Amino acid sequence: PRRVFISISLGPEEAVGAGGYNNSKAWRRRSCWRKWKQLSRLQRSVILFLFAFLAVCGVVSYASMGEAWKSLTNKSLDDQRTEQEIPGVKLANPAVLPAPQKADVNRGDYPELSPQKQPNPPYVRRGPSNLQIKAPQRDTRLKTRHSTIRAVEEPVQTDKGEKTEKSIISWRGAMIEPDQNTEPPSSKIKEPEKPSSVEAEDQKEPVPINQRQLAVIEAFRHAWRGYKDFAWGHDELKPLSKSYSEWFGLGLTLIDALDTMWILGLKEEFEEARKWVANDLVFDKNVDVNLFESTIRILGGLLSTYHLSGDSLFLEKAKDIGNRLMPAFKTPSKIPYSDVNIGRGTAHPPRWTSDSTVAEVTSIQLEFRELSRLTGDEKFQKAVDEVMKHVHTLSGKNDGLVPMFINTNSGQFTHLGVYTLGARADSYYEYLLKQWIQGGKKENELLEDYMRAIEGVKKHLLQRSAPKKLTFVGELAHGHFSAKMDHLVCFLPGTLALGAHNGLDADHMKLAEALIETCYQMYAQVETGLSPEIVHFNLHAQKGHKDVEIKPADRHNLLRPETVESLFYMYRFTGDKKYQDWGWEILQNFNKYTRVPTGGYTSINNVQNPSNPEPRDKMESFFLGETLKYMFLLFSDDIDLINLDKYIFNTEAHPLPIWAPA
Repeated sequence: PRRVFISISLGPEEAVGAGGYNNSKAWRRRSCWRKWKQLSRLQRSVILFLFAFLAVCGVVSYASMGEAWKSLTNKSLDDQRTEQEIPGVKLANPAVLPAPQKADVNRGDYPELSPQKQPNPPYVRRGPSNLQIKAPQRDTRLKTRHSTIRAVEEPVQTDKGEKTEKSIISWRGAMIEPDQNTEPPSSKIKEPEKPSSVEAEDQKEPVPINQRQLAVIEAFRHAWRGYKDFAWGHDELKPLSKSYSEWFGLGLTLIDALDTMWILGLKEEFEEARKWVANDLVFDKNVDVNLFESTIRILGGLLSTYHLSGDSLFLEKAKDIGNRLMPAFKTPSKIPYSDVNIGRGTAHPPRWTSDSTVAEVTSIQLEFRELSRLTGDEKFQKAVDEVMKHVHTLSGKNDGLVPMFINTNSGQFTHLGVYTLGARADSYYEYLLKQWIQGGKKENELLEDYMRAIEGVKKHLLQRSAPKKLTFVGELAHGHFSAKMDHLVCFLPGTLALGAHNGLDADHMKLAEALIETCYQMYAQVETGLSPEIVHFNLHAQKGHKDVEIKPADRHNLLRPETVESLFYMYRFTGDKKYQDWGWEILQNFNKYTRVPTGGYTSINNVQNPSNPEPRDKMESFFLGETLKYMFLLFSDDIDLINLDKYIFNTEAHPLPIWAPA
């Protein structure tokens, strides 16, 4: 027999009498709730997640668009006036520095400050005329080099000071006498002076280029050929695929290499690059650039090339990019944003945080200060000086050591308790010393912060490895020491030596000598003779283990310059030939493992595998801008080739003048 089922709905009398469902809000709510309860737990979870995700996206999009719109609509009249006035700006100071005093003038008044030492054993100085006062078409050094290079086309296989007569700064036993009459940027615009030729009494016969320098020139030309053939006008060469990669789309490699070509005497290559700068380098484009990277590479490179060549084209370009970077400083705390759109005049932090790295915001000062000195416009120096003064007053330091991040809204350090001299903090310490030297050794706060930081390094970060007892700089994270050292830290020996040369504690030179030995061992103890990006040191001797241990994620080499940079300083100040020999080994290994036959050099993924170093197909711009430049200077016995008593290098190896009496 078939079963028959009957369904009966029981409810309030009025509802039944009305025929059941009546489309009221109360009825619909009960109906929707019933349907919701009928869904499985998984289905309900997915729906809730989607609603939450859409809500978060809406909030983020609203905040991002609101900030961009505010920046666009509220662009200050001051910036607009500045952009309109750029073409007519006159120089407050010429590119040419005043002639230096002779070595024997008032030497007795400065017993604690010594000039650059000549290499030992002594040699006959026949140094060329000063680079900064020679226009390209009249540079006898370039003509001599150019004729020499032409004969070798094949690879060579081988706080502010007191206004008194003598204002002495004492810091932990180091007696420092500031340079006198250093002029801050003038608010008045003066008529520029033409670069003048060297007086006859100062002219010297050029020092001949040696075989090792010729090898550097050949390496540069090989790298430049690859860039010219496959990446001309673009940011970076990809030598294996014979193509290029873009970061900002501003010809980074070309600009980074301008002053290197000038120093190496590559006249034809320089003139070709100059034409590109004159005709094709345009900053009025809708592109985000990193404030730090564009300052040290582009602004620094243009200013340096202007000083070396005397060509006003490069200063005009420097003023253009300098003005376009200024919106980065429009923050509540005056700590600049990391990114700037140089076409629209807007700036913002990274998309994922409102923090900037400490190294980035405190390593743009040399360039902006010099731009103010040249143009007479104080806004550039004022912006970067405010950053340094603010950081000077902050809490969160550990015996002078600073955290890695700083918030652009609050102006306070973030991620407290982590201290390193590697990535994100390194050049903060470098620029403390170099700003002090650049400004005539009068800004005492910079010196105080530098000296405290070095004491903090000695106290918290210095250790010795086993078995060779190598002195290295580790990291400190919430009280726990890590025996990890970035290759970036190898800037420190050179910086310490530079400080000692400028009258700081002699112990700094001893520490520099110990650290440069460690940096060399980071190359020598590796199978390819090339250093990895990061090493870990053994603190206890273990059978079959070297001092240096390399983790798989850290064994790449990016053609970095820091060790060669410090070798240059050490040789220039001591004359010890071993530093040249170490640099020569490094150059030979670059040629052996990173050189691409069709042109260019490539970074590699595995420094521990000589048979297959796993090329990455990228030549960083700093290989031409820094590594090969420091190589060439290291192998030179001419102390007037970028004299370190007259020039200070920025962190991208672009030499800028030390401010001198007019």
